[in-house]
This record gives sequence, C-alpha cells and structure tokens, in this order.
Amino acid sequence: MLRILFVCTGNTCRSPMAEGLLRKLAAERNLDLEVRSAGVAAIDGNSMSRHAAAILRDEGVQGDITSSQLKIGHIEWADLVLTLTQSHKRHVLQVHPAAVGKTYTLKEYVQDEESVRRDLEELDSLYAGIELSRTLGREPESEDLQRVIEIRQRIPSGDIVDPFGGSREDYELAAAEIRSSLYRLLDKLESLRLL
Repeated sequence: MLRILFVCTGNTCRSPMAEGLLRKLAAERNLDLEVRSAGVAAIDGNSMSRHAAAILRDEGVQGDITSSQLKIGHIEWADLVLTLTQSHKRHVLQVHPAAVGKTYTLKEYVQDEESVRRDLEELDSLYAGIELSRTLGREPESEDLQRVIEIRQRIPSGDIVDPFGGSREDYELAAAEIRSSLYRLLDKLESLRLL
C-alpha cells in the first residue's frame, strides 16, 4: 500500500482538502493507498477551516480531518511527500534531507513536460548543495545562486495558492486546482504501477 503525505502551512485548508479528496478519488477507482496530511506551522488538533470542511462535505468526503504539526515521523512514514508550495518542500527537506527522493510539490510531481522536470531536478540538486554549504559554514557558490534564479524564472509555479482567510470562492478555486492535480496524480501512479 502506497502512503502519501500532504504538507501545507496550518493543515486546516489545502492539505486536508487534498487528503480528503484523494481518499475519495482513490476509493472511486478501488485503489489501495493511505493518505495523511500535516502542516509546517500547524497546531495539533485544530479543525479544518469551515470553507474547507464544507467543500469536502459537498464532495461527499466522510469524516473530520484535524490538524497535525509536521514531524519527522510523518515524513519517514510516507512513501511520497507532496507539498502544496515550494516553501513547504524546502521546509521538509531542511528538517529531513533524506526525503529528497520522495518529496515534491503536488504540481511538480504531476508535471509532464520533460524540460520542466529536468529543471526541477537540477533545482533540487542546487538547493541541496547550497544548504550543505551553509550547514558547513561556507558561503554558497555565486554561480549556484545565479543558476537558481535563472531556473526559477523559467519554470511554472509549483504553488497552490493558500485560501486561508478568504471567501468560499477562494477555497473553491484552491480545491479545483488540487482536484485537477489529484486526477493527474492517480493517473501517474497507476501508469507507474505504484497502485
């Protein structure tokens, strides 16, 4: 059984919507996977935002998802860690560098364009080298920093906008973006025979 962890900020909006929607979509396809979510700045036990909960109810998702603070154990449990933004991905890799081969933003993981995938892989490698230099007390190479800027300017955003504090429509837009990526995710996992 494949274990997927979604990560966002407070674990009250995007990642619980992704968790609930993926569970529902996987069940509709009779796919066996386990899904959890956590937040980099979450407080354990908080309820989902009312708009996120309403969207999941409208989608027929059963149960209540409460927030969890991201811990190393969550990352180690997961076979695949899917974050909702690049900054969440960087956070996961800073706290658990060994997760580099299994941590992606949701949108980058389902990205089909080969040139973008190569750029994203190079970006991951550059970030790892920069972080290592800083950990060792050295300044990162200026060429590496310049290359990061070049790549970031040409790749599409891997972020799903945070609807926190917004209107129901803001949440609907985020849910639609998540849902679209989840369809592509399931198609990809099935084609790779991971399910």
